[in-house]
Amino acid sequence: MSLEHAEILDGLDPSDTNGIVKAFAANTAFRAAEWEELTTEENPYRRPVRPDDLAWLDYSKPMPVAKALKLSALLGHRMLRNVYDSDLLYLPPVAGGPAEQDGAAFYSTRNRILSALAAPVLEQHLFTLLEAERKPLGGTSLGHLEQEVRETYERRTAEPGAAFRAALSTQDRKASATFVMLQLSAYLPAAHAAAGRAALGEFDVAHPGGRLLLLDDYRDWADLHETYRALLDGAGLKPTAAAYWQLYLGSSLARGNHLHWLGRNRETYPEFLGALVHHKLDEAVTGPRFRDVFEDGLGVHTDLFTRLGSGTTADSLAELTRRLAAPLERQWGPSAIERFHQGFADARWFAELWDDDLAQQLTWADAIPLHQEKAERINAHIQENNIQVDLDTFVESNEETSTTHVHDEHRLVMIERGDMHFWNNVTHKVELHEGDKLLIPVTRLHGSTVLSGECTYHQPIIPEEMYQRF
Repeated sequence: MSLEHAEILDGLDPSDTNGIVKAFAANTAFRAAEWEELTTEENPYRRPVRPDDLAWLDYSKPMPVAKALKLSALLGHRMLRNVYDSDLLYLPPVAGGPAEQDGAAFYSTRNRILSALAAPVLEQHLFTLLEAERKPLGGTSLGHLEQEVRETYERRTAEPGAAFRAALSTQDRKASATFVMLQLSAYLPAAHAAAGRAALGEFDVAHPGGRLLLLDDYRDWADLHETYRALLDGAGLKPTAAAYWQLYLGSSLARGNHLHWLGRNRETYPEFLGALVHHKLDEAVTGPRFRDVFEDGLGVHTDLFTRLGSGTTADSLAELTRRLAAPLERQWGPSAIERFHQGFADARWFAELWDDDLAQQLTWADAIPLHQEKAERINAHIQENNIQVDLDTFVESNEETSTTHVHDEHRLVMIERGDMHFWNNVTHKVELHEGDKLLIPVTRLHGSTVLSGECTYHQPIIPEEMYQRF
């Protein structure tokens, strides 16, 4: 170990998993956001994590499924994406400026070493839950696997997801379509980058054609860069990586992270291929719905999704499954079929989690006035009945910014004095003034910035039964 490496690890206990995560998150590129950093369209390295919250979050053990959309998942997937992206090349659209300093920290030796230490901690915390959520294949033959892929394709074609119904049902369709596009940008490039990463190596003898398929996937995505860029441009968005970092749902990051995890860990090659087949299936069945959302809400027309899902059918997916899984079965026997299915099933689980998460976020964000009215009613109920609830109080100064986050419980925001901007999208901000109240349901992504010289506000924690009543 070099002297430089020893200095980086000085005082860091390898058995202190939370300490490792905190040390990684202390990178200056990951510091809490300031008011002018709500978006970072010129800086692909500036990725706020809310490191102060790590003081009470526990990454030393697997996360239960009930917390898959809560704060430790959101911050965990933010950190893990930073781990995975730190060994990929990102360049800012303009040289110099804040990106120069943040880029130096992002690609520093310190960050690489701490990334290597933090990765297995975060992966264990975020992905162990999949083992209990996985439904068995029902057989160990290649035919069983092909049938599973066919049935999933047919089911998803009939019902692509609740998120698309929500986006097409909201009052502010432009805001909803923009937010959906932000989520697409959080995982679609990452999914194809994971395929490019997985292609690196020499494994053609054991798995004929596998490397070319992965390379072709990444090459096809690279060829679509201008089409993808034009889609973002039509929504007034920039293609810079992580430009809208604070508005990525944890579930959106998770979908890309899952593919990176499997593709980066070379011992999970069969699982990665299964997850990749699901990704291709998902691209094909959701493409028309994405297109509907963007045309309806933004007036943006694109052939991106037609080109991504071109020629994908139940038969072609079954044939792809056989082409990828058959050599693995010859190499490792029936266990390869099971492992391939595990990757497929886990990717499906993350897609379902994302669909529910996005549908809830869109519905809540479109109904802020309703949740302001509900907040008034809930607060009146608490006061009239003298109900004691847990309460957090904050006093913040001008331009103090809360990096976007979620809460692990339902909360009210009640402004005692001062003014703030509350935000959950790039399209607009909600102004809150003295006496205003807002209900924030559990796991809903949001942030805030103080507008006045000082702002005092309270956050009563609302029990589930009270939330359901209103």
